[in-house]
Amino acid sequence: MDLRLVVFDLDGTLVSSHKTIYEATIETFNRLGIEHNLTEDEFYSRIGLHFEDIFEEFGINVPDFKEFIELYKSIYFDFIKYSELYEGVKDILTELKRNKIMRALLTTKSQEQAELILKHFDIDPEFDFIMGRRPGFEHKPSPQPLLFICESLNVIPSETLMVGDTELDVLCAKNAGAKSCAVTYGYRTGKDLIRLDPDLIVGSLDELRLSFNGK
Repeated sequence: MDLRLVVFDLDGTLVSSHKTIYEATIETFNRLGIEHNLTEDEFYSRIGLHFEDIFEEFGINVPDFKEFIELYKSIYFDFIKYSELYEGVKDILTELKRNKIMRALLTTKSQEQAELILKHFDIDPEFDFIMGRRPGFEHKPSPQPLLFICESLNVIPSETLMVGDTELDVLCAKNAGAKSCAVTYGYRTGKDLIRLDPDLIVGSLDELRLSFNGK
């Protein structure tokens, strides 16, 4: 591939964060007195979807979604000890820089939260652009946030690779006219991802990194 930019998803792609997300979600429910029937296994298979969609699927009534999000964000880092970088994250970021390929992040987490998480793991300086959820922007699988990253870095979509672990990432890339790489170690199975016909499917970031060696 002739690439100038690689855009990474966060949860399930760079960071194994399911336990943090689940525990923070349940604690938020408890503090707000919200009844739920959400088990860990069910929740893990939905990570990557928007909270509104997950709650609707499980019939969880959240009267004030803004209140839920603000409380959830405020306690998220109480459970950050359960999160860790996937193997190979720092190596691939270094490899891309060596090959003069720009690196960006695209996540549905808020802008502030995305920046804090990257800073927590000391990888925030590695990114040329960080795109979290921002007012006025649509969410993945809309192409809008990915196209905004490309425009901001003066890169055309066809020279961009979106790397992620869910259908939202692959469809976002396709909708934007970018290339897509699905990773199978995150929160979707290989069978789920192959149906989406991504340009690449890899089982680890090291496998992806090796494809850039000798560029």
